[in-house]
Amino acid sequence: MNEFIALLHSVLVASWHVLVEAAPWMLMGFVVAGLFRAFLPGDMIAKHMGGGGIKGILKASALGVPVPLCSCGVLPAAAGLRKQGAGKGPVASFLISTPETGVDSIAVTYALLDPLMTVIRPLVSFVTAIAAGVSVAFFERFEKTAPVAPEAEKPAGSCCCSSTCSGDDAKPERPPFFERLRGGLAFAFSDLLADIGKWFFLGLLLAGCISVFVSPDMLQRVAGNEFLSMLMMLAISVPLYVCATASTPVAAALALKGISPGAALVFLLAGPATNAASLTVISRMLGRTSTAVYLVSIIVMSLAAGMLVNELYRYLGLDITHWVGKQVHAEPSVMAVGAAVVLVALTLRAMLVKGRQ
Repeated sequence: MNEFIALLHSVLVASWHVLVEAAPWMLMGFVVAGLFRAFLPGDMIAKHMGGGGIKGILKASALGVPVPLCSCGVLPAAAGLRKQGAGKGPVASFLISTPETGVDSIAVTYALLDPLMTVIRPLVSFVTAIAAGVSVAFFERFEKTAPVAPEAEKPAGSCCCSSTCSGDDAKPERPPFFERLRGGLAFAFSDLLADIGKWFFLGLLLAGCISVFVSPDMLQRVAGNEFLSMLMMLAISVPLYVCATASTPVAAALALKGISPGAALVFLLAGPATNAASLTVISRMLGRTSTAVYLVSIIVMSLAAGMLVNELYRYLGLDITHWVGKQVHAEPSVMAVGAAVVLVALTLRAMLVKGRQ
């Protein structure tokens, strides 16, 4: 019993250190997400994603990068875009670039990984979204277009997000500046935080478990083979639901145990963009052929990006087995501890309010 308590204490302490590192950047990311919600017109994305040409795919890929929706929350928005006439290519691009990255996950990537990965992650997400969109648009001609099923407008109840993260908040009139600001921040620190918070805490606990129970020797066999480690990350991430923000502390914990930046990137890309629940809805939305092309594009682009990133780190003279320089056990600052306490309090409050609703 004493041994179990000691292990639990070690896991919680390790998770706390990761939380302290990430909390200031998480809060900043949610503020930016609230500003996007407040001042980007609700119909802007639909306006720029009409049709199925390369221009629509590029716009969908770019506009999806900062939007703070997870792989489940993006489904109703994508279904609405599809019903409004957006082609399968732009919709597929939006389905990838939106959950794979966001202002909050970019901030946490900088906090827990390194500056280079902070730039690489959204860039590769953008390129992957374009590649998948072009591929889906190409193969669309071989598949009969089917109407969007009504069930695609709302993901299954087992999914992570409530209807509030569907993005369907367009209104004919624009409220005053401060009202929009207050509404955007309220969304970020209530609905969005409630949807992401539980998964982020789960990611923190997984990171703590990895730090305590996984030794470098256990990963040595897999980490020594770069391609095999990427395949392992792919096998774990494709069926598993993990949002972009929650995947970051897990990737950081694995990186501290010796996983290469390429393998970590595969996990960061494939995890948020795929999971068993979302793939079933996407199949009804785009059709089985387009969904297969969508999934294969993510797998191929993730593996290719992982191998190229490892070569880039080598070219820059960086050690791919010790590429994360963050000392998670360093003495935290008072500001970081305060931010962690505030983040925990806000998340618990948001989750309680959502539970009552």
